[in-house]
Amino acid sequence: MLLLEVISGERLPKPERGKMRVHKINNVNKALDFIASKGVKLVSIGAEEIVDGNAKMTLGMIWTIILRFAIQDISVEETSAKEGLLLWCQRKTAPYKNVNVQNFHISWKDGLAFNALIHRHRPELIEYDKLRKDDPVTNLNNAFEVAEKYLDIPKMLDAEDIVNTARPDEKAIMTYVSSFYHAFSGAQKAETAANRICKVLAVNQENEHLMEDYEKLASDLLEWIKRTIPWLEDRSPQKTIQEMQQKLEDFRDYRRVHKPPKVQEKCQLEINFNTLQTKLRLSNRPAFMPSEGRMVSDINTGWQHLEQAEKGYEEWLLNEIRRLERLDHLAEKFRQKASIHEAWTEGKEAMLKQKDYEAATLSDIKALIRKHEAFESDLAAHQDRVEQIAAIAQELNELDYYDSPSVNARCQKICDQWDVLGSLTHSRREALEKTEKQLETIDELHLEYAKRAAPFNNWMESAMEDLQDMFIVHTIEEIEGLIAAHDQFKSTLPDADKEREAILGIQREAQRIADFNSIKLAGNNPYTSVTPQIINSKWERVQQLVPKRDHALQDEQSKQQSNEHLRRQFASQANIVGPWIQTKMEEIGRISIELHGTLEAQLAQLKQYEQSIVDYKPNIDLLEQQHQLIQEALIFDNKHTNYTMEHIRVGWEQLLTTIARTINEVENQILTRDAKGISQEQMQEFRASFNHFDKDHGGALGPEEFKACLISLGYDVENDRQGDAEFNRIMSVVDPNNSGIVTFQAFIDFMSRETTDTDTADQVIASFKVLAGDKNYITAEELRRELPPEQAEYCIARMAPYQGPDAVPGALDYKSFSTALYGESDL
Repeated sequence: MLLLEVISGERLPKPERGKMRVHKINNVNKALDFIASKGVKLVSIGAEEIVDGNAKMTLGMIWTIILRFAIQDISVEETSAKEGLLLWCQRKTAPYKNVNVQNFHISWKDGLAFNALIHRHRPELIEYDKLRKDDPVTNLNNAFEVAEKYLDIPKMLDAEDIVNTARPDEKAIMTYVSSFYHAFSGAQKAETAANRICKVLAVNQENEHLMEDYEKLASDLLEWIKRTIPWLEDRSPQKTIQEMQQKLEDFRDYRRVHKPPKVQEKCQLEINFNTLQTKLRLSNRPAFMPSEGRMVSDINTGWQHLEQAEKGYEEWLLNEIRRLERLDHLAEKFRQKASIHEAWTEGKEAMLKQKDYEAATLSDIKALIRKHEAFESDLAAHQDRVEQIAAIAQELNELDYYDSPSVNARCQKICDQWDVLGSLTHSRREALEKTEKQLETIDELHLEYAKRAAPFNNWMESAMEDLQDMFIVHTIEEIEGLIAAHDQFKSTLPDADKEREAILGIQREAQRIADFNSIKLAGNNPYTSVTPQIINSKWERVQQLVPKRDHALQDEQSKQQSNEHLRRQFASQANIVGPWIQTKMEEIGRISIELHGTLEAQLAQLKQYEQSIVDYKPNIDLLEQQHQLIQEALIFDNKHTNYTMEHIRVGWEQLLTTIARTINEVENQILTRDAKGISQEQMQEFRASFNHFDKDHGGALGPEEFKACLISLGYDVENDRQGDAEFNRIMSVVDPNNSGIVTFQAFIDFMSRETTDTDTADQVIASFKVLAGDKNYITAEELRRELPPEQAEYCIARMAPYQGPDAVPGALDYKSFSTALYGESDL
């Protein structure tokens, strides 16, 4: 009856004394029926034998019950219960010396096997190294007492009985060992579940750290771009060339010092982003979406704006330098011409206001008239200079010269004075013509002298002005043009000298006639202020300025020859570096397609190729040095090459970025292969299939090429309704953005998902359920007991409170947490 209550879980009524045997038999039959309903076959065992106390039958039935309910469920690698239990014992005790479990009788006599099982699972309970093989009773008692005290395994055997028996009872040992198996198997499941959760949480925590690093690096780079663009877009003009050249030097420092590290940060940011996305795909996590405004595309857009502002800023700097250089030249030219004009006009107003004709003799009046005519001729000759001064002032205003107010004031003063001179000249002429009828003869010879001396004097003044005129050239051709013009001017000097001698001859002839006729001349020629001394002085000045002009032109010619050397030097290097960069870019595209061997070998080959590119950097530095010399010499064009330093810099940066991205792609392939368990042969097969259908070697497949590739790999995507539906499903996986192309990385990700298995949210939920003791919720205490402290606190901080009907205070919802880890809900 007790046996029946134990098996069925029900308390039966005690039989009356008279009906004792009948009721006992009925009770035993109920127990036997229940045992049979659980699939236990009882052969030749009846209720009567049990009631009558048949020890053999009773013990047989008990062993059958133990075998069914304590041992039969044990299974290790699809073996029978007995074999599975023996295999479990062998694996757990394998590392221990003096233990060799081969059966369930004599292998357990010395007690070491029992102690080894306990020590393997609870090493703090047994000091195994202190046990001796020659003291089996102590060993057995130690194991039985520890098992009963700490593992809740009742003591089923006596140590002396085992030791004193040549062959201990196999069934008794097996029954006792099965209790150890059941005690430790639950802990094993919990440990496995905890390990799975730790693995999942470790991956999630690592990904979160990578996301935070990306956000910070992206934020810093965007902030730098945001600060730099306004500086590059600032077009505030400066007043002097020195200030603009300082701006240009600041811009060079930006290109040489500040920008290159940011180029590396941008490249590293893209590499980190691609690596993070690859890890997320491999761990079956949703793709990382950076914060708004921090996408790789946002960074690329900001970088493009930076490049545009940078290009416009450099062009603006050079144009401003040219403008200021032109302004300085014009301003100096204005000051020179204004000074010459002001020197010429000095005292002219006073002269024109004289009333000397009122008391003059007839001859004096005629002299004054002719002198005035000469002055008018001189005045007309200066009209061009005044117009030139006004034109230069107008051009300075149009070019926004910083000192335009003073230029305008001086120009206005000259124009006003010119108008006054014109008015005074007209008034004086009228006065002289009024009295002309009263005057007689005039010395025609002096008049001829005055008429010829005035234009010659103007010619000499213009010549001196031209010889002292500033010039600015940028090419050999321009300086050679100036030299040719100067040579042409020098060729006219002999004729000019003849004209000078002729004018001086007129003066000498007049003096000779006066002396011959005893005529007493009254001082200088009354018709002109240009004396022979002035003509000779200015002629000597012209003779002095000619060699100075020769020297200045020769110096400028030497400078332009030096500039031409710099142009050719830069062009020679640029015409080597530019094609080299283009060739390397083409080689990278070809190498990425034609690489063979293992991915590690490909990666090593690409890194070796990258090192060869980095080793070429001194050639770029040499070109930068030559370009700096050209900039310092203010050379703005170079007809000997189509390459600019900007082209070389952009090409070099693109080359470094391209090889880095190619290396990153192979590293991601290695990461994918290792994480998904893809063999090298599979990876090579995928690469060969992809390259076969990549006809243009562009690194991507169109829809039709991709379909042909899938068919070659055995996918049923033929041109029918079912095949089209399957192909559309696959395209939505490999091309979620509908870009119309399939990259090799997307192809590898798809094939890896098709050929390997990954963790799922359901698996993680099942693991949490084991830790929770099969409950629908888990408590913080259970998490801290089963998981490492860091990951336990991670779960507690993120798990939502459990809201189910069976909830208890502090219950946590591990199901919503698990689905959130895989992007199936919000965390």
